[in-house]
Amino acid sequence: MSSVSGLRSRRRHRPELPLVPLIDVLVMLVLFAFVSMRFSTNTTLNITLPKADTAGKNEFKGTVVIEISKDSKFSFNGKEATEAQLVELLHNVKKIDKEIPVLVSADEKATWDKITFAMDTCRKAGLTKFSMQTRE
Repeated sequence: MSSVSGLRSRRRHRPELPLVPLIDVLVMLVLFAFVSMRFSTNTTLNITLPKADTAGKNEFKGTVVIEISKDSKFSFNGKEATEAQLVELLHNVKKIDKEIPVLVSADEKATWDKITFAMDTCRKAGLTKFSMQTRE
């Protein structure tokens, strides 16, 4: 009987898994993964538009002003105009005087495609004396 009681005592002991070394190994694997991982960063450009030293120095004597609002709406000499109307108005101006200067005044929040459209329309109409209004 003594041999039977010795077997029972051995059966009651559960096998133990050493958790502390296992946790140490897992922590080291996670740290190694973070150290060797390449993090992708999104870079953004902080663009500040250039300031013109000669802004406001030239006196504008023309009578044609194209304004572009921050929501990309056009106005021609203070009256609202669509893109098609702007093309027609600039062609009419050329018929009167092709040497008249045109001032393009755009809000700083206006989109570049509208500004480019206004300047390109001036060129197509034959009005080559146009300028952009800037701040001092």
